[in-house]
Amino acid sequence: MRARDFDPTGQHHGGMPTYPWRQAPPGLATKRQLAARGLRPGGQPVIAQILCRRGKRVGYLYRIDLALPKRTPSLAQEEALDKAMSARQTCPECGTRYPHCLPLKSLGTCLPCHDGTPSTALAA
Repeated sequence: MRARDFDPTGQHHGGMPTYPWRQAPPGLATKRQLAARGLRPGGQPVIAQILCRRGKRVGYLYRIDLALPKRTPSLAQEEALDKAMSARQTCPECGTRYPHCLPLKSLGTCLPCHDGTPSTALAA
């Protein structure tokens, strides 16, 4: 741990309390940590930051007690997302839908249509 990464008062980081990687106080979490708990920042300001990779990466911290529950998408939003993913996962040549996005920009088709590689398509 570098001493300059530990600045709980924010004196050396423009008033932003700063902590080293994995040293944030309890009650604070990053956006990903909030999302893992089913929460979102909900418009609250950034409370502190963590520095990692020798200060080259910054993670902003939010208060967990002020976080709001994640919004659930509407049925129309889920259908639109499925339609968009279907376009990226379906081969335009054979019509097979795969569980992953296809290299349509580089190959234009799925691998079996391009060069005969065995298929890993979802069962229809």
